[in-house]
Amino acid sequence: MSGITMNMTDYMKAHPKLKYVFFGGKGGVGKTIMAGAAALWFAKQGKKTLLASTNPVHSLSNLLNQDVFGKPVLICDEKHCFAFEIDTKDSIERSKKEIREKIAWFLKFADITIKAEEFVESATMNPAFEESAMFENMIDLMFKDEYEIYVFDTAPTANARRLLGMSKVYSLWVDKMLKSRGEAGVLRKALSYTKKEEKDPLMDYLLQFKDRMANAKVLLTDPQITSFFFVTLPESLPIAVINRFIQWFHDFGIPVGGVIVNGLIQKEMVKPESPEFVRNRVKMQDEHMEEIWQTFGDRVRSIVPLFDTEIQGPVMLRKLADRLFI
Repeated sequence: MSGITMNMTDYMKAHPKLKYVFFGGKGGVGKTIMAGAAALWFAKQGKKTLLASTNPVHSLSNLLNQDVFGKPVLICDEKHCFAFEIDTKDSIERSKKEIREKIAWFLKFADITIKAEEFVESATMNPAFEESAMFENMIDLMFKDEYEIYVFDTAPTANARRLLGMSKVYSLWVDKMLKSRGEAGVLRKALSYTKKEEKDPLMDYLLQFKDRMANAKVLLTDPQITSFFFVTLPESLPIAVINRFIQWFHDFGIPVGGVIVNGLIQKEMVKPESPEFVRNRVKMQDEHMEEIWQTFGDRVRSIVPLFDTEIQGPVMLRKLADRLFI
């Protein structure tokens, strides 16, 4: 821990307005347990906290030993701490309904006699549709502003990057749609026999959507209120993933709070008579810790030891929080 220049606690003190905290990284590195421990820590500071999962493969209920699927639930006997697994299926069905209504209106407006259902099915079969629905849910939570702190347990890094980068991608898409829609409107008016001004609900929707994405981008790119923490094991693959994705996050303007190293074997527990397997693992971790210091330097916020039991339930989460926020 001696190499850490600013630990998690000091980072939080240096960012008193922090409101949106994300945890991500390669699959299996401990994102969910870090998010859970952080949520308990924030609640312990007296802040009304929501721990939310944006990972389609939820694991919060298993971590907490409580059913938190589909609705915010008070967790771990912490009066300020709530957890929520977003119901992806419900989100997708709601998104389908909205798209169906918009496409049906558009086809009627354009005098096209094709059933909307065919367009809806092709649009919602897109692999990114689930991420889009999840993004909409995430910013809905943020816009409602019902909590002082939001801790998000994200999907593995590639998905998280796309998820958080959607505000920028959507903005570019909406700009193009608005331009096309404006040109189509001018052409329709020129070819129309009537000079009566027609209302364009699709244009209204695009303008509202543009404002919504602009607001989301403001929240997601403000370093005073948003931080994304990468979690890694002292192993080569998760380190390489983080190294690559940090730059991509910078490209989207998403503030990176730092790197948390998880699962370090405590050397003082290893004796000469310890099994060769353990001594080999320690040697390997030593080499990767050197790489971590060289690569991430003063962005390392915490080094969490490998616990002798699995992190699950309130007791272990509190132990983890004590080590994460030394």
